[in-house]
Amino acid sequence: MSKAWIALAFLLTAAVAGCRHTPDEEQVRKAIATTVAGAEAGKASDTVEALTDDFDGDAGQLDKRSLGNLVRAYALRGQSIRVLMGPTTLEPRGDRMVATFTVTLAAGAGVLPDDAGAYQVETGWRKESGEWRCFTASWKKAL
Repeated sequence: MSKAWIALAFLLTAAVAGCRHTPDEEQVRKAIATTVAGAEAGKASDTVEALTDDFDGDAGQLDKRSLGNLVRAYALRGQSIRVLMGPTTLEPRGDRMVATFTVTLAAGAGVLPDDAGAYQVETGWRKESGEWRCFTASWKKAL
C-alpha cells in the first residue's frame, strides 16, 4: 500500500485542458491541483490524465497504468485519500520544467498508518501536443 500512497502524492500531476494562453508555470500548477482532486475523489482517469504514456514513477516502481489501478482499488474499497500540498517550486529547464513540493498524505479507515506521512516529491514535465505532462516523478519520506 505504500506505493499507492506515494504514487498518489506525486501524481499530483494532472491534465491541463484548454490552457492555450495560460503561462507554462500556471498550467503545471493547475495540472498538479487537478491530479490531487482526482486522487481525493477516487477518480483514476483524472489522477493519471496529466501523465505521459511512458511515465516513470520512482525509478521504475510505478507506471501510469499501475497508478490508475491503485486509485481504482482505493475507490472500490471505499477508502478515502486526503492530500495536503505544501508550496510548489517550479524551475524551467530548457523545454522542460521541474516541480518540487512536499505532500502530506492521510486516509480514511482501512489504510495502513505507515503509508501516511509527509513526502518530498520531484516531478519532471514536458509539453506534448501543447499540454504539459508529467513524465517522471520521484519521492522520499520527508524528515
